[in-house]
Amino acid sequence: MDLQSIKNRFGIIGNAPALNHALNTAVQVAATDLTVLIVGESGVGKEVFSQIIHALSSRKHNPFIAVNCGAIPEGTIDSELFGHEKGAFTGAVDSRKGYFETVSGGTIFLDEIGEMPLGTQARLLRVLETGEFIRVGSSKVQKTDVRVIAATNRELLEFTQKGRFREDLYYRLSTVPIRVPSLRDRKEDVLLLFRKFVVDFSERYKTAPVQLDEEAKQILINYRWQGNVRELKNIAEQISVLSTNPQISATVLKNFLPEKNRNSLPVLANHPTGSNDFSNEREILYKLFFDMKKDVTELKKMFLEILQNPTLAGSAANFTRDSILNDFHSNGELTNSINSNNSNASSAIQPAYINQTSSPNSQPMIITEDSIHHHEEIEESLNIMDKEKELIVKALKKHKGKRRDASLDLGISERTLYRKLKEYDIDE
Repeated sequence: MDLQSIKNRFGIIGNAPALNHALNTAVQVAATDLTVLIVGESGVGKEVFSQIIHALSSRKHNPFIAVNCGAIPEGTIDSELFGHEKGAFTGAVDSRKGYFETVSGGTIFLDEIGEMPLGTQARLLRVLETGEFIRVGSSKVQKTDVRVIAATNRELLEFTQKGRFREDLYYRLSTVPIRVPSLRDRKEDVLLLFRKFVVDFSERYKTAPVQLDEEAKQILINYRWQGNVRELKNIAEQISVLSTNPQISATVLKNFLPEKNRNSLPVLANHPTGSNDFSNEREILYKLFFDMKKDVTELKKMFLEILQNPTLAGSAANFTRDSILNDFHSNGELTNSINSNNSNASSAIQPAYINQTSSPNSQPMIITEDSIHHHEEIEESLNIMDKEKELIVKALKKHKGKRRDASLDLGISERTLYRKLKEYDIDE
């Protein structure tokens, strides 16, 4: 089957090279049983690619099911995918088959795979590796023959580095990756899609198809389309229904486009005047944290130099607390906020710097290694799983091992807490 026939069959419009490459990859991999990972922004049509792969495979006469992992609650997704036994949890009045059991021999499309809980990811990996699964509440191992096609609008590789997605599962899923291009990466297809949509809507609503003037066409092409094809279809439907004149000018078109997304050009972070102001508060905070870390590092170096060369202690003792604060914040951005914590700052700095204003004849205090506690910088872990485990351990200690009280304090169910204890191998 040639590429154009596939486009006609599945309603795909466009001739962009990136789109054709993605379609060719889908056609080539369809005849195999390889696992496929479809990557693309929301609204680009990832599910259509999964349907193409299934329809052109040897499983085309067997079931196909699409599952949105982000739409299923964490407490029930294992039951939905793998089934459960009667009495496995509250409300399980009967045994139930999961998707991997009912779709055996066919294809299962796991959309938004990045939203899948870590525990379910481990179960899915076992299915992909061995074709085996266990129902919730059962100990019996069952076999299934299902082809898995996954899709995501996130960068899963970044999720693996943050501990939110299993690295082994990522590489198992991405045997054949297919990247579906966004609409702004296939601008030559925008007008083709818009024309198709307005014709369809004119037939549905019994109206004349709208037409764009040249300026309106350029606006449509240069629009950001953050919602991709789905957003373009919505705009076409709005214009077809609400416009009183079939001739659409640039002025009329702008009324249907959100103003914040009309300009596709990047925004400069700095002002044209050359000032160092940042475009948003987050960047300001990042700069602030980096500056503070640099200042603290310099202070540590000075302490070490004093320890190694005690004669430097005399010159260090001439610094007062105010001069240190001014040196730390010479740009004046944080002086007010630090002075407001006067007592804390004083207690933190006083042991290292001795003000000699009390007596002109007094000798400088020699700072020795015994007078300063050994300091070792420890990088705090930012791993979400580590933090979650730490909170669970604290809650159990606080409530003396009582799971019910600990789960209430953590804001999770007792069943979820039990699962987390097993997952993190926490010894009560």
